[in-house]
Amino acid sequence: MSDTKTLLDLAASINILNRDRLLDNPVIHGIQYDSRKIEPGDLFVCIQGEKTDGHMYIDQAVEKGAAALITQHEVETGIPFAIVDDSREAAGLLADVFYDHPTQKLRAIGVTGTNGKTTTTYLLESILNSAGRPVGLTGTNRTRIGGMDYPVERTTPEGIDLQKMAYQMVQAHDQYLVMEVSSHALALHRVAGCEFDIGVFTNLTRDHLDFHKTEEEYLNAKIKLFTGLGMYEKKNSLKANKYAIINVDDPAASRIIEKTEVPVITYGCSEKADVRAVNIRIHSKGTAYDLLLEGQRHEMDMRITGLFNVYNSLAAIAASRAEGLSIEAIGKALSVFPGVPGRFQLVEAGQPFAVIVDYAHTPDGLENILKAARAITKGRVITVFGCGGDRDRTKRPIMGEIAGRLSDLAVITSDNPRSEDPEEIITAVEAGVRSATSLYKKFTDRREAIRYAISQAQPEDAVIIAGKGHETYQILKDKTIHFDDTEEAMKAIGGEKR
Repeated sequence: MSDTKTLLDLAASINILNRDRLLDNPVIHGIQYDSRKIEPGDLFVCIQGEKTDGHMYIDQAVEKGAAALITQHEVETGIPFAIVDDSREAAGLLADVFYDHPTQKLRAIGVTGTNGKTTTTYLLESILNSAGRPVGLTGTNRTRIGGMDYPVERTTPEGIDLQKMAYQMVQAHDQYLVMEVSSHALALHRVAGCEFDIGVFTNLTRDHLDFHKTEEEYLNAKIKLFTGLGMYEKKNSLKANKYAIINVDDPAASRIIEKTEVPVITYGCSEKADVRAVNIRIHSKGTAYDLLLEGQRHEMDMRITGLFNVYNSLAAIAASRAEGLSIEAIGKALSVFPGVPGRFQLVEAGQPFAVIVDYAHTPDGLENILKAARAITKGRVITVFGCGGDRDRTKRPIMGEIAGRLSDLAVITSDNPRSEDPEEIITAVEAGVRSATSLYKKFTDRREAIRYAISQAQPEDAVIIAGKGHETYQILKDKTIHFDDTEEAMKAIGGEKR
């Protein structure tokens, strides 16, 4: 990374609306969108967000030594500023130049979809690493650079942070960037400047309508990942072999394939899939199936269970094959894959019934988990779940109906209520549960709900604790507290001293 890039060097690839008035051209030593992190010589990008506006913090940035600004309108300041149409999009493009185009030096695989993103990226990481191809990873659970783990704030980082991460991966000698690409990130241009080589589509079900407003808008956000693959091919990218990996069994597949200008590899359980699973055997400790690929049949055996994980593994297989890995190497890696924290995670403390913690927080995710639990459970299925506050309200009764229909006992509780009244959220969920069953309980306190559910479990039952998965916190109206579903389940079944 060069230390001598100027403002105009960085801005060469973006449309500056006041370029003719930029008389000063300072050297830029760093890029920030948070005024609190500004150091002398930095470029401050003023991003207009949902909750605040970076333009409000220009004075603080200048006081801390900012050399220049990126803004979306005229501002009163004594330092150079470049006006752009969309500062968030500009941020990623500027950072791409500042960090010497790091995604051009990595094989970048982006995974998008409503459900399955985290597990699919973990599967890909495991397969590629086992083949001797070091992977940098970022997503909902963690960021991993050079084999070291770092905390995350969101599924897909802001553009500046993402480019810096990719640069650090290059410096750490990672060969791949495998990442979850959320619909928010695509709509808000967080991946601007990222050159992806493979785009993976897992599925599309109802979610995030608080942000996208319509399902069509939600789908169009996902499609951007795949149209972007073709865009870089047209730019005569130095990297070849770009592919779109598509779940052909999903109703949205045809729309995505239609918009994709690079070779498509489909996967699924139907006859039209290029990478296909048949003879699927699901049991409590794992899943086995026959893989039909390139005219050959291969037996796959995994330690993770559920039909949804068959699809996740097929996505990872298709992407790995596109990268030239052998079926033998892929199958070996899949056979020892331990699973993902908070995804169908078994809590074992010697109890005669199953306790499973899962991140399922969408209607489709909850239905998949409960169907998987039902398939491997001899006794009853008891479900603890809720819905997050300040998020799509329309899915609350839908998730309630699913839990009521597929559970023998539904226990409604709080998820992350955020600024909303948790009891009002529970009331909305209850309407859906009540339409399917009268066998339910309500507890505003999530700890109390978990303890109640486990107290009701009998031998060979399954208690599903859904919604938060790997999260170790709960977001309330006035504070964020430590809360870990796995810890609470262990305490409830006597697995820890209280």
